[in-house]
Amino acid sequence: MAASAKSFLADAGYGEQELDANSALMELDKGLRSGKLGEQCEAVVRFPRLFQKYPFPILINSAFLKLADVFRVGNNFLRLCVLKVTQQSEKHLEKILNVDEFVKRVFSVIHSNDPVARAITLRMLGSMASIIPERKNAHHSIRQSLDSHDNVEVEAAIFAAANFSAQSKDFAAGICNKISEMIQGLATPVDLKLKLIPILQHMHHDASLASSSRQLLQQLVTSYPSTKMVIVTLHTFTLLAASSLVDIPKQIQLLLQYLKNDPRKAVKRLAIQDLKLLANKTPHTWSRENIQALCESALHTPYDSLKLGMLSVLSTLSGTIAIKQYFSSAPGTAATTARSFDLVKLAQECCYHNNRGIAAHGVRILTNISASCQEKDLLPLEQDAVFGLEALLVLCSQDDSPGAQATLKITLTCMVKLVKCRPHLSQSVVESLLTQLHSAQDAARILMCHCLAAIAMQLPVLADGMLGDLMDLYKLIGRSATDKKQELLVSLATVIFVSSQKALSSEVKTVIKQQLENASNGWTAYRIARQASRMGNHDMARELYQSLLTQVASEHFYFWLNSLKEFSHAEQCLTGLQEDNYSSALSCIAEALKSYHKGIASLTAASTPLNPLSFQCGFVKLRIDLLQAFSQLICTCNSLKTSPPPAIATTIAMTSGNDLQRCGRISNQMKHSMEEFRNLATRYGDLYQSSFDADSATLRNVELQQQSCLLISHAIEALILDPESTSFQEYSSNGTAHVESEYERRMMSVFNHVLEEVESLNRKYAPVSYLLALSPSPRNPAEPIAVQNNQQLALKVEGVVQHGSKPGLFRKIQSVCLNVSSVLQSKSGQDYKIPIDNMTNEMEQRVEPHNDYFSTQFLLNFVILGTHNITVESSVIDSNGIVWKTGPKTTIFVKSLEDPYSQQVRLQQQQGQPPSQQQQQRTAYSRF
Repeated sequence: MAASAKSFLADAGYGEQELDANSALMELDKGLRSGKLGEQCEAVVRFPRLFQKYPFPILINSAFLKLADVFRVGNNFLRLCVLKVTQQSEKHLEKILNVDEFVKRVFSVIHSNDPVARAITLRMLGSMASIIPERKNAHHSIRQSLDSHDNVEVEAAIFAAANFSAQSKDFAAGICNKISEMIQGLATPVDLKLKLIPILQHMHHDASLASSSRQLLQQLVTSYPSTKMVIVTLHTFTLLAASSLVDIPKQIQLLLQYLKNDPRKAVKRLAIQDLKLLANKTPHTWSRENIQALCESALHTPYDSLKLGMLSVLSTLSGTIAIKQYFSSAPGTAATTARSFDLVKLAQECCYHNNRGIAAHGVRILTNISASCQEKDLLPLEQDAVFGLEALLVLCSQDDSPGAQATLKITLTCMVKLVKCRPHLSQSVVESLLTQLHSAQDAARILMCHCLAAIAMQLPVLADGMLGDLMDLYKLIGRSATDKKQELLVSLATVIFVSSQKALSSEVKTVIKQQLENASNGWTAYRIARQASRMGNHDMARELYQSLLTQVASEHFYFWLNSLKEFSHAEQCLTGLQEDNYSSALSCIAEALKSYHKGIASLTAASTPLNPLSFQCGFVKLRIDLLQAFSQLICTCNSLKTSPPPAIATTIAMTSGNDLQRCGRISNQMKHSMEEFRNLATRYGDLYQSSFDADSATLRNVELQQQSCLLISHAIEALILDPESTSFQEYSSNGTAHVESEYERRMMSVFNHVLEEVESLNRKYAPVSYLLALSPSPRNPAEPIAVQNNQQLALKVEGVVQHGSKPGLFRKIQSVCLNVSSVLQSKSGQDYKIPIDNMTNEMEQRVEPHNDYFSTQFLLNFVILGTHNITVESSVIDSNGIVWKTGPKTTIFVKSLEDPYSQQVRLQQQQGQPPSQQQQQRTAYSRF
């Protein structure tokens, strides 16, 4: 969609009163029937906002029919407005129910004598190609308009032809020869040929059509060697190959040939741009010869701009499977192996280039080679990569320009990747970062601190001796109050928290709080407190949250900060747990639970209708129940000392046949603890499934909590309750080793960094939500829908997926699962035994949303007279097939009534007068 159209329509209707769908449509219809052109235009441009607010087919169908009437009888400016509305509302076009009537009203304008009106109609038809791809009258009009003598009409026909070619195989096959004749015809102007050639990128519906289009483009490249024609033809060539997939290797060879042999820089730039597109889309199709040819071109080109582009393609390929294919041992002579190191030679030359961009791509290539290739002869490249990264770090950290900062980001990203794959290089990388931190610019310091924190989170490389240098720098920075300094305070505090390993000394706390008091605002202090919570410094976080309580302007913010303060205090209490001291464990957990209960009360008070904090509240409640379960388990274990089994326990066990009775009452208590932990695991699983918009780290932490509960319940069962039937041997080789390593490595961070999970979903962008509409639907929600018991109710479920500001941020919606169930609430009529199958309905359907809209129908039986409660629940299935119980859940009531004929027969039977045959016939046919 064009930016002009968005800006043209973005603010339309701003500030209007909230109306229901029918009232809003009537209000706009009044404007459409106005005699003033300005009011008509205003009404037209307000339709997109109406579609966004009420995205259901009934309203959209009526609205588009009204717009089609305006298009049919209005002037060209009104038609242009309707065209812009249609283009902006493209995803709603499939909800038009009366497509024939809509197209009929629009298509009538194609017979106008005004070429501008015909051009707007053609663009309108092109914009509707997704819903009318096989309309032959539209196909004929487009073909006819391509021969028009009016340039505006011809350009509109080209636009429509491109859209229909993308949607319709028949139209693409029929128009291909026509396009070929026009392009090769001498009467067609060159500028028109340049607009016709891109249509060929849509000729990918079958292999023969793609092959004929490719042959035509090959002829055009040879016959028309001018720069513009070659550029347009080559780019169309690339897009066609990327869509058809079969000709990508040939296209890579063709682009490399033009890159090497064509002397024009514009053609070379286009070839590099298309090679980058193919490198991103299909890196596995690049052969060793292709990469070698690109390396040779980069080595011999004298132009830095072209070398930068080629290195960009190579750096993209170096992070994919193509780099392993390039360095894999190929059957051949030693010359082939030697030639394969041209990439390494090129990267080493470019690492110290005077152009920052070229140097950045050079070190990225070396880093990717070092990270992905484990061959012995490539190991010396690690030091080359480190030296190149350090040189770029020194160069870019002294420069404040945007280009230098972009290069620095690439450099630091490569440092983190290299240290992750080669841990033995971490010490030298960290020392170079700390050395440059003192002399760097503030913008560079922020990025370097992020890099240090990322490395330190992976490896414990920040020693205690480095903490003094960091504190000196923190004191120096805190004397200024600029925005960059505030950001730097947060970044540097994060590094200090990581390096201190959860145990801040009183001196460090004093320095941080002094600097915050002197030169920071409340937001900076809040961000530092959050980082302290993430890194396990809960004592420091609690003090910072306490200091911020009186600085907020809303009671919701006050309760939010108070809840974080209480949670931090609770986690600080839990840090005092010791492995062998069970007596202090109970007191620590009791103190933590006290703070947690205070915190959950404040967290509930902080929620609002727009921000209900449902995930946060659910997670903290589970945390409270988990601590209570641990406390109960410790008390149960201690009760063996205070309440040993009675003397007759052995006799009771032999009599009952249950050997566990020998242990006395502790066996029942252990069984209760096991069930409690299993119940907690189930609730963690429900929380996981309802958190579709959560990031992967949060979901991993919730899953680890669930696994820990299952592990403890299994341990109770295996070691105490049923040690013979359950054994850990089945988890020996694969399961236990992996689970225990994951558990030992991550579980402490999960239990100690609870605030990281609590705050992870407190994001600025809204989560995925859904609008569900059921038909038939009652006017009053409490009023039931009447249906006869000998008929089926056709329940139509429509829905619209509403995304936040970043749709598909962590996972994408593949389909929506709709579950419809009905339960008999109250029964009327005779009291006789009812089969269970007749009392309930249970149905499930999966639908794939298209343009965020989905629709399906259910047929429900209500044989039993009475009131039935129908529940429609929706859940989401992502691209990996995982089900997420996101809701919503909608409920309606249905009243099943007895049909009139059965009611009459029943009444006669009750009166003791069995109806005669004539009466039965009269009754049966009385309705006719």
